[in-house]
Amino acid sequence: MLIRPPHGKKVLWQEMLRHELLSALEDRPVVIVPVGSVEQHGPHCPQDVDISIPYHLAIRAAEAIDDFPVIVAPPVTYGFTHYNMGEVGTITLGLEVFISVLCDVSRSIWANGFHRIILLNGHGGNEAPTWVASVKLAEEDVWALALTYWNMALDELKAMSDSDDSIGHGGEWETSLQMYLRPDLVDSSLMVKDEWRRHFSPDVQKYAVFPERRREMANGVMGDPFVASAEKGGALFNVFLDRLIMLCRDYHDAEPPRYREFGSHCS
Repeated sequence: MLIRPPHGKKVLWQEMLRHELLSALEDRPVVIVPVGSVEQHGPHCPQDVDISIPYHLAIRAAEAIDDFPVIVAPPVTYGFTHYNMGEVGTITLGLEVFISVLCDVSRSIWANGFHRIILLNGHGGNEAPTWVASVKLAEEDVWALALTYWNMALDELKAMSDSDDSIGHGGEWETSLQMYLRPDLVDSSLMVKDEWRRHFSPDVQKYAVFPERRREMANGVMGDPFVASAEKGGALFNVFLDRLIMLCRDYHDAEPPRYREFGSHCS
């Protein structure tokens, strides 16, 4: 179960009183919806890695900004992770159901008058469906910005890495982030490193990949957790946090787009 980090500022949507939400509406608030999944992350990491990271990022960003409201909506904990169903602990939604959940959550927030919405995703399998939900909503003139957290700092991730050139799965970076955020939930004695299964050569794999299916690594790990550390996790987390705060500030200052902004005749 996700526990609210122990800070005093009230930033969670579900903890707010009616008058607090109404007051927030007066100052161009930003609402962050953490989006993730429940799935295996190797023998050494907990099942909720992919929701815990965007959840903590959202709360830390909301707490850091005092000059306008940033509110963290209840997280969309279940994601699209059918390919992990071969590993115990995984809970998945169907693709269409997941997209519908994101759309209904966003429509509800929009209908409440909160028109600066960020869908902050932490799971690779959700990346394309979250973008699809954003496009689907835009056709209705409901705007929810789809963002997967590691895309905020791809260059830094690669530059700081000792092994993995991507976020991986229970590898160097997800393990490092968990060591920084929740070290009590990482069991280093159970770490393993699996070989990535690739269908094409490394050069071709950069631009040609199949949709994911059941993980074929022996232990469900993509990357090298043995080079993980809390220090690296903290350094990368703070880069993500700075970028998210920057986005919230830009979003607060900007007006959401409109589908018919330039006179489109489409209905």
